[in-house]
Amino acid sequence: MRLPLFPLRTVLFPGGVLALRLFETRYIDMARDCLRQSSPFGVCAILDDHSEVGPGAQPAPVGCLAQVRECDMAQLGVLKLRAVGGARLRVLSTQAQPDGLLLGEVELLAPEADQPLDRRHAACGRVLEGLLAAIPEAGAADELGAPIEPPRRPDSALWASHRLAEWLPLPIAEKQALLELDDPIARLDRIEALLGQITES
Repeated sequence: MRLPLFPLRTVLFPGGVLALRLFETRYIDMARDCLRQSSPFGVCAILDDHSEVGPGAQPAPVGCLAQVRECDMAQLGVLKLRAVGGARLRVLSTQAQPDGLLLGEVELLAPEADQPLDRRHAACGRVLEGLLAAIPEAGAADELGAPIEPPRRPDSALWASHRLAEWLPLPIAEKQALLELDDPIARLDRIEALLGQITES
């Protein structure tokens, strides 16, 4: 499939919520077109020192579909957008339009097989429980809608692995590596190892 790509200094995971403030015309037009046509755009992380797409900036080869749920232009020239992550994608090729908007030929990656979160990943379960309890208290709701896309599925290894990878304070390159894993159990295994490093630091 061919769709617009939005390279960002962040990693979007399936089921994750993406809140953006858009002020560049190319991205405002992209968001409006996606909302009007009920079509997604792709989010790919920028792993180098560039803050946005431009000469030399290369988006990661694996990203995530983003479906626009809400838009609001309360301030002239600034579009607030709320999107939710969908399927993972692999970028096959890219082409920049005259306005700088990046278009990509992508293929969707196969859905991951889910299974229950079990005692093997008890530490992940405890951290996730704490994060879920803290989010409303911390006032972390984005400006459009809730900070967590329902339903909450803390007993799902797939959902838990995506939310932990999304919320934990990890380097972008590490989050990208977690996104590219095709198995939620392998992702949770890696997160369990990273939890020890986060605690030590």
